[in-house]
Amino acid sequence: MHEIIKQGEISSRILTLRNKEIMLDMDLADLYGVETKYLKRQVQRNMKRFDEEDFMFQISRDELEHLRRQFGTANLTMTRSLPLAFTEQGVYMLATVVNSPIAIDVSKNIMRTFAKLREFGKHYNALAKKILEVERKSDKKYRELSRKIEEIIEGSQEVERKTIGFIRNEME
Repeated sequence: MHEIIKQGEISSRILTLRNKEIMLDMDLADLYGVETKYLKRQVQRNMKRFDEEDFMFQISRDELEHLRRQFGTANLTMTRSLPLAFTEQGVYMLATVVNSPIAIDVSKNIMRTFAKLREFGKHYNALAKKILEVERKSDKKYRELSRKIEEIIEGSQEVERKTIGFIRNEME
């Protein structure tokens, strides 16, 4: 597969769960070209590498339902056990226990994709700050303009009342 295609395919499989960017075991197994049960078996055999939640965690039933609703992922409905979620560090660690040439190449691309997503996040945050600043300035100018228009409208309503017609002189 071409690297750009891989990164596009990889980035579509990176999800946010528990405020962490993660990949599910079934997606990683698919990308690595192995069965999910093989991947899980390798994790169980090397559990010391994954025993902290910043590397890997098992998603809850509620989280699984949330992912099903949010992404409509069909392969989530076919799982008998709850999927494992791997963080960026966990994916790197997983590459050390799944020994296959495909796993090594894919892991490199996964790391590059995570790095690109982080870089995009930095640019996105900077852009969001600029947009908020423009909105704040625009709101201030809008309020000033609105106040001026109201003053003009109030001023135009204060028309001098002049008497129209003839004034009758009572002495006549």
